[in-house]
Amino acid sequence: MNHRAIGIDLGGTQVRAALVDDSGKVLRRASTRTDVQGGPAAIIAQFRQLIGDIAGGAERQALAGIGICAPGPLDSETGTFIHIPTLPHWEDFPLRDRLSAELGLPVVVEGDAIAAAFGEWRFGAGKGLRHLLYVTVSTGIGGGVVADGRLLHGRRGMAAHVGHFRMFVEGLAQGPRCSCGAVGCFEAFAAGTALDQRARQAAFDHPESPLARMAAVGALNASHVVEAARHGDAVARALIDEEADYLGAGFTSLIHLYSPERVIMGGGVSHGFDLMQARIHAVIAATALPSFRDVEVVEAGLGDNAGLVGAAALIMFNERGG
Repeated sequence: MNHRAIGIDLGGTQVRAALVDDSGKVLRRASTRTDVQGGPAAIIAQFRQLIGDIAGGAERQALAGIGICAPGPLDSETGTFIHIPTLPHWEDFPLRDRLSAELGLPVVVEGDAIAAAFGEWRFGAGKGLRHLLYVTVSTGIGGGVVADGRLLHGRRGMAAHVGHFRMFVEGLAQGPRCSCGAVGCFEAFAAGTALDQRARQAAFDHPESPLARMAAVGALNASHVVEAARHGDAVARALIDEEADYLGAGFTSLIHLYSPERVIMGGGVSHGFDLMQARIHAVIAATALPSFRDVEVVEAGLGDNAGLVGAAALIMFNERGG
């Protein structure tokens, strides 16, 4: 096994790259704003630039390869993008084969949450477990699963799109609409964007609150809610409690489905995990079947590096046959 690889995290806002060793340590990293409008050709040029920034010359030739993670759906068996709403012009693009031919290195392409799950399993909060569920709660909600000591891929590598299972609530037809177009998805209730929307409404309804004062300065997002809650804003605290209830309900269903030893929460909303942890566990204790109530929910150990480290590890541990 080669002892170093590059992980690339392709998002709709940023492209991030890191040189990672086989202990999971990030040795160097670089990033740039995603050239979304430039399409695949422009972004591949960004890949080359970032790779050159963190690994040049002989060091690059000694790499195990390049692991790339991106939001789905994508076909990780063939390394082909299918349709990613935040990245237009990538439909049916064979990224793995195109980039491998250009760089002369093995390339693996994987869904970002599945890559993060692999990173957390190898090096983070899931190290040593045989069964885990990773859930990223950010702009959307995604997931990755390790079951029976193996990373779960599913058909075309598209397993664990956990943000799009339906959550039952009274009057579901009038519930929140998801980015996928359906009504009532877990993502529509609990993603960071859903929390953002509830925060804006709460600031309007409570103009005297610190949260409303934040809204007067700029657009509210989940990080503002967390900040205000930490400073004792009762309106923000209520929003955090509501978010914890939604997450607890969603995690309970996923625990029943996958039977993990541990649920690992990552993504931007996890920066407020300490404010939600007790309530999430209370929901699980109150609503899960008795034999599932001991499953703990923890914050990701690798933080924002989970996808980068996991993508590189996929190459170093030959998870996709490199």
